[in-house]
Amino acid sequence: MTIFVFDIETIPDVELGRRLYGLHDLSDKQVGYVMQAKRREESGTEFLSYEQHRVVAISIVFRSRDTLRVWSLGDPSASEAEIIQRFFDGIERYTPDLVSWNGAGFDLPVLHYRALLHGIAAPRYWDTGDEDPAFRFNNYLNRFHTRHLDLMDALSLYQSRARVGLQAIATLLGFPGKLGMSGDKVWEAYLDGHIELIRNYCETDVLNTYLVFLRFELIRGRLTRDEYLAELGRVREFLRTQAKPHFLEFLEAWQEPDC
Repeated sequence: MTIFVFDIETIPDVELGRRLYGLHDLSDKQVGYVMQAKRREESGTEFLSYEQHRVVAISIVFRSRDTLRVWSLGDPSASEAEIIQRFFDGIERYTPDLVSWNGAGFDLPVLHYRALLHGIAAPRYWDTGDEDPAFRFNNYLNRFHTRHLDLMDALSLYQSRARVGLQAIATLLGFPGKLGMSGDKVWEAYLDGHIELIRNYCETDVLNTYLVFLRFELIRGRLTRDEYLAELGRVREFLRTQAKPHFLEFLEAWQEPDC
């Protein structure tokens, strides 16, 4: 089985904001703040509607047979279209099981709208059984199918009042959680030119999600305790051998007792 654990990071789509509100003479920073202010007036929150998010990073934990990789799609200068194309190309090539935290509630809807904008074809992802009969009973789009497992939805039993954030679950389980960065800081980091910082943050988010997923596999009996501990060891070894500063920081912050 091949698994993609994924996470996205987004910023305001300021080009859309300029068209929506006639803000052609303002800087990107000013347009973004106007978009957030307009949203706050409409809904009481600065969180933009989904089509107004532009994807600047998608990070993946890839697990298949003896392979474990963690990386961000494209290079730091890659366009949004290229990043999203690479994501759906991976699904086309591997037909992986997708794992996310709030992917059904945010990441995938945003990717749908942005793929629509860029005209990105993804027939494997959108198949519900017309091309492959097996997808009639297990596809990426049906809420109760398993090709996409949204851990937040599954653990909350799809009850909005029972949902908690990834940071809270990571803290509960002794995983590193967010290391000095959070989603609400991404826009400022992007304006300051820190795209690598955003990509590193996204990679640590998918690492946290993967560790939660492993614990979930343990409690639902898909991993034995020995298999679970072996997989934790594999993750630790990967982080050590990669020797990237954000991976080593993640490893140092990992206080989880190997239950």
